[in-house]
Amino acid sequence: MATAPKKAAAKPAAKPAAKAAAKPAAAKKPVAKAAAKPAAKAAAKPAKAAAKPAAARKPNAAFMKPMTLSPVLAAVIGAAPIPRTEVTKKIWEYIKKHKLQDEANKRNINADDKLKAVFGGKKQVSMFEMTKLISGHLS
Repeated sequence: MATAPKKAAAKPAAKPAAKAAAKPAAAKKPVAKAAAKPAAKAAAKPAKAAAKPAAARKPNAAFMKPMTLSPVLAAVIGAAPIPRTEVTKKIWEYIKKHKLQDEANKRNINADDKLKAVFGGKKQVSMFEMTKLISGHLS
């Protein structure tokens, strides 16, 4: 039984030597190609940028439509009708101002009394669940 492990150990030692001999020959080719690719890409980029003018990005009208806030949500971020994107920004300002983001898991928000009413009585919600819960307070 003692001879079997010696034979097994001898075979793997021979394989890395064969691989090491093959690697230097294979490594030379990709280096030459890699050097040629950036030069070709750099030459192609200015032509591509000149051919395509930069179009100004239009905001989606649905996101920019002012939404009416529920009284519960208005107590946290204000009563004025604002777009959905601004609601999320103001909620995050409130969370950061009051340090409500969980220290151990930054994806979770620990609700204070005002936010607990917005979150349906939950003490802690994830940032992804938060957007779902807030959408119920918009109309």
